[in-house]
Amino acid sequence: MTDYRPGPLAWLAIIAASCGLLLLLQKALWLIVPLLLALMMYYLLTPLKSLLVLRGFSHALAALLVGLAALLAMLVAGVALVAWLSAGDSNWTDNALRYIEGGLRLIIDTLSLLEQRSALFARIGGAQAMTHHIDLFVEGFAASHLPGVLMGVAAWAPSVLLAPFITYFMLRDGWHFKRFLVSAIPNAFFERGLDLIAQLDQTARQYFVGLIELTVVDTVVLGSGLWLIGFDHALMLALVAAILAWIPYVGSIAGCALVLMVAATDFAGQPTIAYGAVLLFVAVRLLDDFVFMPQTIGRSLHMHPLLSILMLFAGGALAGITGLMLVLPLTGICYVLGRAAGQILNDDRLLARHRLATRLRRQSAAGGLDETG
Repeated sequence: MTDYRPGPLAWLAIIAASCGLLLLLQKALWLIVPLLLALMMYYLLTPLKSLLVLRGFSHALAALLVGLAALLAMLVAGVALVAWLSAGDSNWTDNALRYIEGGLRLIIDTLSLLEQRSALFARIGGAQAMTHHIDLFVEGFAASHLPGVLMGVAAWAPSVLLAPFITYFMLRDGWHFKRFLVSAIPNAFFERGLDLIAQLDQTARQYFVGLIELTVVDTVVLGSGLWLIGFDHALMLALVAAILAWIPYVGSIAGCALVLMVAATDFAGQPTIAYGAVLLFVAVRLLDDFVFMPQTIGRSLHMHPLLSILMLFAGGALAGITGLMLVLPLTGICYVLGRAAGQILNDDRLLARHRLATRLRRQSAAGGLDETG
């Protein structure tokens, strides 16, 4: 089998297919979030199910036990998160507004310090204008946007509970689906079809498992650093920042802003701690780019950096945050499909086998018919 590489037309088709899938998936956004979580859980829990099968459990019972364990773990995590958010006397809206205001005040204090130490910043006088705009923003955000954002998040939470149920059926019936796909492949393309399905499964497995591994590493490294600085709930804060990093670029900025707001609020009057937390976050992101990510996600998606950046912009423009999250794995899957199609269409012997098999099948079907009738 020759090592086929997609040409310009094939790449145009791959990019167009990726963008088209993003537009379609945007219409079913309520299902995308639990489906993504289910895929992560499926690839993460498949080794555990296989271990139970090897220990003597039936296939269906092993899938049921693993699915129940995933549901229980998600419920415990949800209860812990609600308890953490509900801690204290103030409600969620007041807590969120307090942290936002703390982060904005740190920006004002930083600008004031720069004005004191630099004649250029003193002539600009941005601190006073920034204070006025921040006061207006905080009042308007608290009144019109923040409750809606929090209610939207709360409304989406129940759909996440679909993830363990989808995971259970994937663990139980996933092999039936693969068998169904294999049965639809013509005999001449059977070996190539099996290879295609294996490549798709391997690409998705490496991407989602690598994403989980990267999240765990980021949580441990960032959480350890925040704990050494003196943050309360350091691991929880690091976990939220690591999950936000699933959204390329935008998520990293949001995670850094979250750490900055918590530092500015919990350590009011100690700006050096906030600056240290930001430097720690930047250091972790650099480790991600040069050490952690090549060893996790980088093993699954082998795309040119320029193409990755262009597809990220296209995904964000077409489907917003959802597009940013999905565009790279979708492009990777479309690349595997396009490469397999190109290998088939450029393999003259394989096409000849298919034409011969079709002709023999037609001759066999017509063999018992009366030519006169």
